[in-house]
Amino acid sequence: MKIIVTGSSGLIGSALVAALIRRGDEVTCLVRAAAHARRADGAREVLWNPARGELDAGELEGHDAAIHLAGDPIAEGRWTDEKKRRIRESRVQGTTLLAATLAKLKTPLRTLLSASAVGYYGDRGGENLTETSAPGADFLSGVCREWEASTEAAKAAGIRVVLLRFGVVFSGGGGALAKMLMPFKLGAGGKIGSGEQYMSWIALDDVVGAILHALTHEELAGAVNVVAPRPVTNGEFTKMLGSVLGRPTIFAMPAFAARLAFGEMADAALLASQRVEPARLKATNYEFKYPELEGALRHALGK
Repeated sequence: MKIIVTGSSGLIGSALVAALIRRGDEVTCLVRAAAHARRADGAREVLWNPARGELDAGELEGHDAAIHLAGDPIAEGRWTDEKKRRIRESRVQGTTLLAATLAKLKTPLRTLLSASAVGYYGDRGGENLTETSAPGADFLSGVCREWEASTEAAKAAGIRVVLLRFGVVFSGGGGALAKMLMPFKLGAGGKIGSGEQYMSWIALDDVVGAILHALTHEELAGAVNVVAPRPVTNGEFTKMLGSVLGRPTIFAMPAFAARLAFGEMADAALLASQRVEPARLKATNYEFKYPELEGALRHALGK
């Protein structure tokens, strides 16, 4: 297959591009920096600039699918008004531009897989959430709703659109887990807030596997929760990570301290509870490589 990828330099994107190339696909990466006609890994690069609405449709002709992963990192720094603007615009502008450009191709591609997040659901306590559950009402929920709606031009053009609602991705090579490791390795890790909030997580290998699964299973369209089948509470995660690392986990961070340190982002990303089920992945028989938290953590950390 000939596949377009955005966000190819990120944690998920770099692993995905490598997997696509290994299986023999031709990959075109949309990049905002200097483009290379052909990279060392065999992928081709094409320039785009979502903020200025710049993307050459001619470069996208002849492809079979697009996988859209680009967006400003959510969990880096406090959410100032400027940071929130970047979070929203980097998702809405890029998705709108890509969807509109794909819709106008002379030879339409078949599939657009577009990133979203379980932040769509907001803070829902212990409620079991599937792809049909209603959205939340906070900032991240609003961003996810706009992000997903920005694919409408592609859907209207008859392109199969899959909205990949990612949970917290675990990898030894970066992302959320890497940010958590230092205090735990020093024996200063602990639960955040009550520790009762649910975390919907997934191993990076299963993120890539689920994307490839959605790429080839044409019965999948609309929202797909890309999470492991067994979400855990923050307290359960804390104990398991400490156990895998062989470190104590007694230094809890009260909710007020998290809010002092991280501002609004604490409530949305650290204290919010999302118990999300991968109902559509299970219904289409996706086989998880790491369905259990301990196995995922040991694999990610080489333990």
